[in-house]
Amino acid sequence: MSLIQLAKHAFFNFPQLKEARKIGLGKIIAYILLLSSLSAIPITFQVLQIFKDIQTDGQEIAKQIPDFSIADGKLKTDNAEKGFIYQTDSIIFTFDPEGRRTPEDVSKDMVGNFLSVGLLSEELIVSLPSNDATTSILGSNQFELLYTDLTDANLLNGKMLRNILANQQLPWWVFVVIFIVALYPSFLSLIASILIATLFGNIYCRFRQVRYSFLDNLKITTLCVTLPVVVATIVHALTYTFDSSTFVLLSTLFIFTRAVRPEKNIT
Repeated sequence: MSLIQLAKHAFFNFPQLKEARKIGLGKIIAYILLLSSLSAIPITFQVLQIFKDIQTDGQEIAKQIPDFSIADGKLKTDNAEKGFIYQTDSIIFTFDPEGRRTPEDVSKDMVGNFLSVGLLSEELIVSLPSNDATTSILGSNQFELLYTDLTDANLLNGKMLRNILANQQLPWWVFVVIFIVALYPSFLSLIASILIATLFGNIYCRFRQVRYSFLDNLKITTLCVTLPVVVATIVHALTYTFDSSTFVLLSTLFIFTRAVRPEKNIT
C-alpha cells in the first residue's frame, strides 16, 4: 500500500494504518515535513498579520514625527518640540528630545503591545516582548543604538524616518522567511508528539501482545498523527489560544490504539 493510500485511510480507516510499517523511513521523514509545513501555515499568517498591523501603525506614527536631526550624539528638534508618547494597537512610540525618559521606561511601556520604540535624547531604543523565544533567538528583547555610534548622523532625521514609515511595503520574500522560521518549531513539536506517542504505543503493544518494533510503531504513529494535525491546523487558524500539542498527542494515541488493535478471528 502506498503512502498516499495510507494518508487517505488516516481519515476514515484507522486499522489500515498498521501497514505503514512497510513504508520506507525516508518517505516517513518526508511525510513528517509535509505535516509540519501544514501546521506552520496558521503561524505564518498570524505573524504576517502582526507585520501588517505594525506597518499600518507605523504609517500612523509617521504623521506624528516632527522634524529633528542628530548633532553631537544628541537628538535636536528644529522648533523646540516637546516630547510625547503615541500609542497604537501594536506600537508605543516615545519621542523624548528633553532626556526625561530612560530605556527602562520605554521597555516598561510595552503592555499588551508587540513593539515599543523610543527616540530618546541620546539613543534609539527598540523593545520586543520578553519571552523565551525572543531571548533564545535574539539574545535580548531590547536593542539600544547610541547616536554616537552612527557612522553618518545625517542618515537619521525626521524626514527620513517619516518617509520610511509612510512608504514601507512588505516584500514577497518576507512570507517565505516567516514560513521557514515557523516551520522549525512546528517540526520540533510534531517530532516530540510522534516520539512520545510511539513510546506509549510500544507499551500498549506489549500489553496487547502485538509484536511490532519501535521503528514499526514510529511509522504507524506518523500516519496516525495525520488527522489530529489537520484538525489542529484548522482550529489554530481560528483561535490563537488552542493547545494543539496536547490535542495532537492524545488524539494520535487514541488513533494508534485503533490502528494496531488485533483483529478478532470469527470462527
